[in-house]
Formats: sequence, structure tokens, C-alpha cells
Amino acid sequence: MTSQNASESYLSPNPPEASAPLHDEPLYTCPMHPQIRQNHPGACPICGMALEAVPAFTPGAVENNTELHQMQRRFWGSAILTLPTFILAMLGLPAGMLPDVGWLSASQMLQCLLATPVVWWGGRPFFTRAWQSLTSLNLNMFTLIAMGTGSAWFYSVIALFMPALFPASMHNQQGHVEVYFEAAAMITTLVLLGQVLEIKARIRTHGAIKLLLGMAPKTTWKLDPQGHEVATPIDAIMPGDRLKIKPGEKIPVDGIVVEGRSHVDESMINGEPVPLLKQKESPLFTATLNGSGVLIMQAQKVGKQTLFAQIIDMVSKAQSSKAPIQKVADKLSAVFVPVVLLIALIAFIGWWQFGPAPSLSYALVASVSVLIIACPCALGLATPVSITVALGKGATHGILIKDAEALETLEKVNLLIVDKTGTLTEGRPSLIQTIPVKNLSASEIQHMAAALANNSDHPFSKAITAHPQTDPAQLKTVDDFESVTGKGLIGIIEGKTVALGNLALMEQYGIQTTPLKQQMQEYTQKGHTVLFLAIEKVMYGYLVLADRIKTDTPQAIRKIQQAGLKIVMLTGDSETSANAIAQQLKLDQVEANVLPDEKAKWVSHFQQQGYIVAMAGDGINDAPALAQADVGIAMGNGTDIAKESADITLVKGHLNGIVTAIELSRNTMKNIRQNLFFAFAYNSAGIPVAAGALYPFAGLLLSPMIAAAAMSFSSVSVIANALRLAKMKL
Repeated sequence: MTSQNASESYLSPNPPEASAPLHDEPLYTCPMHPQIRQNHPGACPICGMALEAVPAFTPGAVENNTELHQMQRRFWGSAILTLPTFILAMLGLPAGMLPDVGWLSASQMLQCLLATPVVWWGGRPFFTRAWQSLTSLNLNMFTLIAMGTGSAWFYSVIALFMPALFPASMHNQQGHVEVYFEAAAMITTLVLLGQVLEIKARIRTHGAIKLLLGMAPKTTWKLDPQGHEVATPIDAIMPGDRLKIKPGEKIPVDGIVVEGRSHVDESMINGEPVPLLKQKESPLFTATLNGSGVLIMQAQKVGKQTLFAQIIDMVSKAQSSKAPIQKVADKLSAVFVPVVLLIALIAFIGWWQFGPAPSLSYALVASVSVLIIACPCALGLATPVSITVALGKGATHGILIKDAEALETLEKVNLLIVDKTGTLTEGRPSLIQTIPVKNLSASEIQHMAAALANNSDHPFSKAITAHPQTDPAQLKTVDDFESVTGKGLIGIIEGKTVALGNLALMEQYGIQTTPLKQQMQEYTQKGHTVLFLAIEKVMYGYLVLADRIKTDTPQAIRKIQQAGLKIVMLTGDSETSANAIAQQLKLDQVEANVLPDEKAKWVSHFQQQGYIVAMAGDGINDAPALAQADVGIAMGNGTDIAKESADITLVKGHLNGIVTAIELSRNTMKNIRQNLFFAFAYNSAGIPVAAGALYPFAGLLLSPMIAAAAMSFSSVSVIANALRLAKMKL
């Protein structure tokens, strides 16, 4: 297992690009068909809906809500004209206010003048999209809306100007034929209202991303060669630049501390409320908040390469990805719309031929109502809105999901494969115990070992010197230092030869370890490493090092098993070490000495047995298995290759994130199924009523206006249900 330097752990494997600014061109996608993506505004070739900009990593950018502004303008203009149209239709003109002109009704003429701009200006987007849907043979809700309002308007115009074409039974006492200008205008206005509400709701679903976008600073203090501070835009910062971070300021780019000491609030990337101490060589990440100290940092990753940029990019791209369940909605819509058109045609013919007088008027009302109430707006929005909210929710909890398919598949996972080092454990050795066996105290043994270790970059050496109880001020000078490859360290301290190493080093110098054999076996059976300390070839004590199990791992394992998943550990480590960890955590199965390509074969083996497999790992050797798994989960503190191969990245690098991700997936899919059921059931139940099925029994025939209001309410209800995911507790 390989583990990267902490300062590199989150960052992209690609080299920094000098021309990669933090502000990128936006991506445009269709909210109804997320697979449609392009880098410029336009209309969806499938449904004709205006493409909306998906937030990329553009910190501080103002979202372009052109579609919302245009739709609001059309709605308010239409509403102003629709209100008097509706009043005229319901109450007519006051007596003697305007006389009729020949066979033309003054009231109907005013309704025509008021409703026409509503239908053809306010409703223009619907007709444009309907035409595109017809030419591409992708019938959709706009097909129904355009046919409903268009047929009502054309019918009314003919009835107004050519009433003689209609049978006498359809004429009222004044000789006029009933018109439906108010219905066409009201339908258009209500649909516009529904569109405004839907657009606003979609904007709300981007709330998590917008919060992230607002976290990055726009300028920083760059130090010139003379050390002078120069206020510099973030876009102008290059790798290698030295930057000064003052108290209370945000970290502008990713890099490392070269001078200073301060606590930094990294809750935006790790979710932990406690600020972390940062000193020389400590990693720093974009948009995290500096505390009370002053830091001098060296920029390492800028623009697209920063962790902050990758979080924004991953979430925004995932919001445009399409879950397999979305295909269900698409298939339903593809069948639903032609069926609705057929039902509308049957209703029209049935009422015209068999309905009461005026049968043609009833036929028009029924067919138009069917077309309107059946609009599959809610059906089309059922999946993408829930997915978008869920992905944003996951991002705020440090769960970065690359695509919506992974979110859906995770719900079905019943077997989790985990790596050991860096996944179950911290991924680095730690000094857990110092045991003296002759004269010296544990503290003296530890500081003697640390004096030698301070001259080495070996992970064991770093573990000893990094121990909280190791005081750098107490470390003595080492002369004639020597590192014996694979065995340990030797040096002279205060005129005495001191050796720190494994059993092989002790045997090389004839140092007796036999009395400690039993203790050594106990530790090695647990997967621990024992280093002996000898002075002048006399054993004085030993140090026990181990790759500690992460503090939250036992609880996470229990929760995952309680969720119904089998847990298998695949590791390249020895059987002794692997079995020790597996026994402590009560794992279901463990396989040790597994090579990287063998891990992928194990994943395939379990898949062939019928398991839906998730794989969690952090190293380069986990990448093949992560790619092979149904859902690959990379730990945030792992290698970039692992994260590139995975579907989900846990920023915190803890298994509790898997528990949270599973819960998020299950709640999201439950929410989507609720949306699909309500949307489809609502439309299916409303169509017979709109067609007039209740008229023979209850005398009820649904007005097109009521149908339009009901259709809009259906869409808003689905969105409101999806937005409940934002309040879900994880």
C-alpha cells in the first residue's frame, strides 16, 4: 500500500497548468435531459427547453439566471393581460359600455385582443419547444401544452369571426359562439407560473454548490522577491509563489506552510469543527480559514488543480449525470405523451359525436383539458431534482459523488470490500508503547530512540519523533550516525554506541533478545512492529509501533454490517497482520498477500457470485479493484489514481462516510420513487376526469383552467418532495 505526502493527498495527478484559471467557462445542460451538455447557451435538441448553466469551479461568480428573468417577464406580462380577460369571460362588459359590432361581440373582441399576446408572446417558448419535439419525434410536455392552448385559441378565433360555421345549437341568445380565450390565456399564464417556480426550485438545488463557490477569496497577498506584500488576484497566482496569509483570511490556493504557525479551520473539506495546527511543511487547502497566526505559504496547486476546484467540478458534473432510474421516467414520457394524444383525440371525437349540445364545445373542453392535465412536467423532474439535491447534500458532508449512477447503485450494494492500510487504519505507523527492560525509564528510552530517528526519514523514525511525548529539546546529539538498510539505526550518543532496530540488527551485533521472545510474538501476532534499543550491546528496552485502526472504524464497521452488507478485507499485508485487524473488527472475510491485479479478480469473483460490490481503498494498488467494482469508493487521504478510479471520494477518509453515503443513496432512491409514483399516478388519475369520465355520473367536466392549475401544482409538489432531501439528517 502506498500513501502520499499529506500535502499531495487531495490533489490532482496532473501537473499545474499555468493557464488554468480558477474561473472556467460554464457548462450548459438541460434540466429535463441532463445528458445534453455543451459549453454555450441554447435549446435542448430533445425537448427544446432552454439550457441552463451548471456551476463550474467559478468562486464568487454570479449565477446567470437569464431563463428565470425571461420567464418572469413573460409571466407577469401575461398575468396582467389574463386577469381582465378572465373577468370579461366570467362577467362580460357592463351594459351599454361597448356595443357589439354586427355579429361580433365586443366582450369577445376584447378577450381576443388581450389573450392573443398572452398565447403567442407569453407562450412562445412552449410553441418553439413543441415544434422541436415534433420535428425530432421526441414528444414531451410542451407538445401537450402547445396543442392545448393553440387549439383553444384557434377554436375561439374561428368562433368569434366565423360563427356561421358552427351549428345553431352552439350559438347563445345573442347569436355568439362560446369562446375560450380566457382558458388559453389562463393556461399559458399558469404554465408560465409553474415554469418560474420550477426554475427557482432548480436554482435552490444548487445551494450547496453556491455556498462552496462563495468560500474562495478573490485576492491574496503575494510576496515579491524583496518580501513586500502585493495584493494580487487569485487568477494571477502561480505554483511556487510565496503568499502571506493574515489572521482571519482564507487560504487562496493549495500549498504548504514555509513560515509561521497558526490554527486553520478546515471544516469545509473535512467537516471537523476543531481547527488544525499548521506549521512548517503542513498542507494548506483553498478556501479554508486561517486563525490568529500569520502564515507564509508556497503555492503548489492553483486553479483547476486545487481540492476546492475539484470539489466544485465533481459536484457540478455529477449534477448533470443521469441515473439509470432517470431512463424509466424518459421511457414513461415517451409512451405517455402519444397515449395522451390518442386519449385527447378519442375524447374529442366521443364528445363531438355522442355528447350533449353543444357537443363540439364540450369536445374541445374535454380534449384541451386532457392535453393540459397530462403534461408530464412532474414526471420529467422527478429524478433530476432529487439527484441534484442529494449530490449537494453529500458534498457538504465530504462525500463527492462523480455520477448519479453511482448514487443509485450504492443503494443495492450488499458486499463491501475494504483495503487495510489507509482505509481501516491510519495508513502510517505510530508509536503506541515504549517498554524499558533495564535501568532507563520509558521516557529516556523514547528520547534516546528519537535522537537516532531524528536523522532518518524512515516512516518508523518519523513515528518516533512525531510522538506527542517526544520533546525536541531533550534530544541529544548523535555522532557517527549510520542507517543499516532493512535493519535499523546506529550512532554514538554521549560517547556510547546506541543501536535501534529490528531483531536482525540485534543479531548482527550479538545483542541478546531471547528473554523478550514471548512478548515479541504477542505483538507480532497483533500485526505490530517491535524495535529494540541497545546501548553498548546491552538491551535496555523496546518500542512498539503499529498502523493504528482509525478511531471511527469499529463503529463504522458495525453500522455497515447492520445495514446488511458483508465486509471483506483484501490486503497485500501478511496474514498475521491482516488476521489481527480482522479479528479486532469482526470482519466477515479476510484475504491477505493479495496483489493489485488479484484484488480486481476478487471483486470480479464476488460479482460472479451475485453480489453487488462496493470497493473502498486508498492506494495505487487499489485502483484496478476500484474500477472493477460496481461502486468504487476512494478515501480522501489516498492517492490521486485511486480517486480517479473511484466513483465516490470520501474527503474525510473515514469509513463513517460509507455509512453516510449508503444512507444518502437509500433516502434519495426512496424519494425518487415517491416522485415517480405521485407524478405518474396523479396524471393517470386526472386524465379520465379531464376526458369527462365523471360527467355521466356527477355532471362533472373539468375546466381547462383547473387542469392547468392542477398540472402546475403536480410539478411543484414533486419538487417540494425532492427538496426534503436537503433537510435529511446524515
